[in-house]
Amino acid sequence: MLKHRTFAKTPPMGWNSWDCFGPGITEEQLKENADYMAEHLKEFGWEYVVCDIQWYEPKAKGYDYNPFARLEMDKHGRLMPSPKRFPSAAEGKGFKPIADYVHSLGLKFGIHIMRGVPRQAVTRNCKIAGCDARCKDIAHTNSICSWNTDMYGVKNTPEAQQYYNSIIDLYAQWGVDFIKCDDICITEYSKHDNPYSAAYEIEMIRKAIDNCGRDIVLSLSPGPALRSKAEHLKQNANMWRLTGDFWDNWSSLYAMFDKCEQWQGVSRPGNWPDCDMLPVGRLCKNGSCNGPQDRMTQFTHSEQKTMMTLWGIFKSPLMIGGNLPECDKFTLNLLTNKAFLEMHRTSYGARQIFRKERNGKGTIIWSANGKECKYIAIFNTDDKKRVFTFDLRSVAIADTPYTVYDIWKKETYYDIENFVVAELPAHGVKLIKISSK
Repeated sequence: MLKHRTFAKTPPMGWNSWDCFGPGITEEQLKENADYMAEHLKEFGWEYVVCDIQWYEPKAKGYDYNPFARLEMDKHGRLMPSPKRFPSAAEGKGFKPIADYVHSLGLKFGIHIMRGVPRQAVTRNCKIAGCDARCKDIAHTNSICSWNTDMYGVKNTPEAQQYYNSIIDLYAQWGVDFIKCDDICITEYSKHDNPYSAAYEIEMIRKAIDNCGRDIVLSLSPGPALRSKAEHLKQNANMWRLTGDFWDNWSSLYAMFDKCEQWQGVSRPGNWPDCDMLPVGRLCKNGSCNGPQDRMTQFTHSEQKTMMTLWGIFKSPLMIGGNLPECDKFTLNLLTNKAFLEMHRTSYGARQIFRKERNGKGTIIWSANGKECKYIAIFNTDDKKRVFTFDLRSVAIADTPYTVYDIWKKETYYDIENFVVAELPAHGVKLIKISSK
């Protein structure tokens, strides 16, 4: 068995700083979210606290990047947390003090990285740790990110592999449990002639993690990932993005039904196609992005249940985007629904079994298997209320009667024969667990 399939046996669950803080997250904000997770969410299976992009950029703020900014970096060209934003990182400590703090809460710690080597390290001609080569020797200067100026891609050489070994070894020493690598699961965002030409860099990172002595979940971004590359992704990563940055609007959510249908059947322990983050709760505290600054999610309550249901039955990783200390009662209830989380953790064989729409408005149904039960999700993609009758006999789990549990309403209905009538609000969902009597 591939080593990375021995962990992340269920889809990872946690929180990521991007949706609420962009690249400007601070140590205090990171710890506040870790504290909230430990107190309110850990018992339900939420465990990863992930610091997103540009923790090495002292002046990062809002959702725009500062072009060619001066980055915090060691003599070997390895990026370091900025002490201006992460005071405990001073004197070369890196993220170890924060990782230790997160671990003390019984949680796991993750970071975002960009593929490649910093342009600043190439300009300074830094010596790579563990070999005699220099960063300029490994830089692929024509392999650049179209939306961020921090990095060059690297060449496919042993020296470049050693550079990746050196940074992953450093992260392992810090106590990192999760790496979100960006500009690597590449399609339309890439300036490469071949949109998957960074495949060897994925393999380099995989090799470096396998040899670092620590179990580290590897997540690849951005998307949409290429369905034709599914086997390569499964061989090298624990999760990979199916979309670009996902935000709180219905058109983005509706588009995910196609993505999930395209990728159904690919998930397996250690390998999880990723629908991206959950933009719920308080978002965009440091600036406006796809909506007003410092807003509560623009999704309606019904749309939030639809998003959670699709991510859950598809078995996507779940990464909360909102600022956890500002969770309202609805959001907390959404994130701690035990029956939903059991489905997400234990169900299998998810697939779309019905779709009937006109001009993007109608009904979509997904099913999944559970232990002596079936899960059925009936989605209304219309912008008005609909009533749908579902024939329980179509799932063929047993003779009637059935016990039906409504997961979001938390209500049980006994002795149901043959049909369930689902009253679905606009962009809403009925998620039910069906068991024989």
